[in-house]
Amino acid sequence: MSEQGFFLETPGRNACRLTTGWLLLALASLVIAGMFTLLIVMSRTPGVQEIFPWVDFFHTALVVHVDLTVLVWFLAFAGVLWSFNGNERYVTMAWTAFALCVGGTAVITLSPFLGAGNPLMNNYVPVLQDPVFLAGLGLFGIGFTVLALHGLLYSRAVGMTMSGEGALRFGLSTAQLIGLLAVLALLASWYGMPAAAEGRAFYELLFWGAGHTIQFTHVQLMLVTWLWLATASGAIPKMTPRTALILFALGALPALATPYFYLAHEVGSAGHILGLTWLMKVGGGLAALPMALLILLSVFSTRSPPETTRPERNALLFSILLFGVGGVIGFLISGSNVTIPAHYHGSIVAVTLAYMGITYHLLPRLGFRKPIGKWVARQPAIYGSGQLMHVLGLAWSGGYGVQRKTAGSEQGLKTIQEIAGMGIMGLGGMIAIIGGILFLVIVFKAMWPRTKEQ
Repeated sequence: MSEQGFFLETPGRNACRLTTGWLLLALASLVIAGMFTLLIVMSRTPGVQEIFPWVDFFHTALVVHVDLTVLVWFLAFAGVLWSFNGNERYVTMAWTAFALCVGGTAVITLSPFLGAGNPLMNNYVPVLQDPVFLAGLGLFGIGFTVLALHGLLYSRAVGMTMSGEGALRFGLSTAQLIGLLAVLALLASWYGMPAAAEGRAFYELLFWGAGHTIQFTHVQLMLVTWLWLATASGAIPKMTPRTALILFALGALPALATPYFYLAHEVGSAGHILGLTWLMKVGGGLAALPMALLILLSVFSTRSPPETTRPERNALLFSILLFGVGGVIGFLISGSNVTIPAHYHGSIVAVTLAYMGITYHLLPRLGFRKPIGKWVARQPAIYGSGQLMHVLGLAWSGGYGVQRKTAGSEQGLKTIQEIAGMGIMGLGGMIAIIGGILFLVIVFKAMWPRTKEQ
C-alpha cells in the first residue's frame, strides 16, 4: 500500500487482542439487540403477549434495544479504533475499561429480566427508571470514560513528520478529546439540573448536552474510516496529510464550544437547549462535506476495485450517500414529525456503514479470515439501499405531518401520500434488517475457527 495513503499499521499482539475484544462486544450488542427486536414483536402478538409477565414490556424492551444499537454499538466500535491505535502501554487500564463496559452491557441487557421497568423514551439514551438498569448504564459510562482517557494518554503518537497515518491518529485523538468533553457535559447537566425536573424531563436534560456533543466523536471516527476505506479500496484521497489534519481540526472545533452553552445558559433554558441543537446542526458536517467531495473525486477517477476490496468501496460510497441525505433532511425539519428520525437515521446509519466496511478490512489484520465473495460485496449495498428507502420514506411522511414516536392507529395515516411514505419506510426497514443480518453472518463466519478439513 502506498505510503501516501491513509491507513494505520497493525499494532502489537496485545493491542490486537484488545481490539478483537471490543469488536466482539460491538457485534454482541447488535446480536442481543436483534433478540430484543424479536421479543418486542412477540410482546405485541396476540396469544403470545400474555406469556410476558412484565408491564409494558414493549417499551421496556425497546429501551434496551435502542441503547444497545445506538450507545453500546457506537462506543464499543470507538474502542475498536482506539485500541487498534494503542501503543500497548498501561494495558491493565485498557482492559479495565473493556471489562467495565462488558459488565455494564450485561447488566443493561439482563435488567428487564431482573424486574427493571418504568421505561422512559427520552432522547439519546432512553432509560428504565430502575436501580439495576441505571447501575449498568453507569458502569458502561465509567468504562467509556476510562477508555477515552487511556486512548488520549497512551495512543501511538501522531509523529513529527506528517503522514497519512499521523493524520488518522490525530483524528482519533480529537474523537477521544470530544468523548471526554461529552462526559463532562453529562456531569455538568447533572450538577446544574433544575430542581423541578423529574421523570422523562430529568433524563431528557441529563443527556441533552452529552448526546449532542458525542455526535462529533462519531463523525470524527467516521471521517477516519472514510479515508482508511478509500485507501484500502485503491482510491487514495487526493489530499495531503496536512489537509486531512486541518479538516479533522475543523470537525472538532464546534464541539469545543460546548462549555460555552453551560457557562452562558442554565441547564434546561432555551439558550442551552437550542444552542446545543444549533451547534450540532451547523457544525456536524463542517469537515465531512469537503472530505466527502475529495474522496469521491478520487473514487470516480480510479478504476473499479478488485473483488477483494469491493466491500470496502461499497460501504464507503453508501456511507457518504446516507450521511449526505441525512444532512440535507436535517435542514428540512419543521415541527415534531418523522422528518427528525429521518435525519438522524441517515447520519447514524452512515457511521454504521463505515464501521461495517472497516470491519471487513480489519478482520485479516486481527488474525481472522478476509471475508470475500459476491454477497460480501453486496451486503453494504443491501443494507444501505434499505436504509435509504427507510430514511426517504420517513422524510416524505414528515412532509405531510406524520408525528414521531407513534405507531399503528396513533399515526393517524389518512392520505395516500402518508400511507405510501410509511409503506416505503417499512419496506426499506425490512431490507435493511436483511442486510444487517447478512453482515453478522459474514463476520462471524470469518471469525469462526477453521476445522482441519478447511
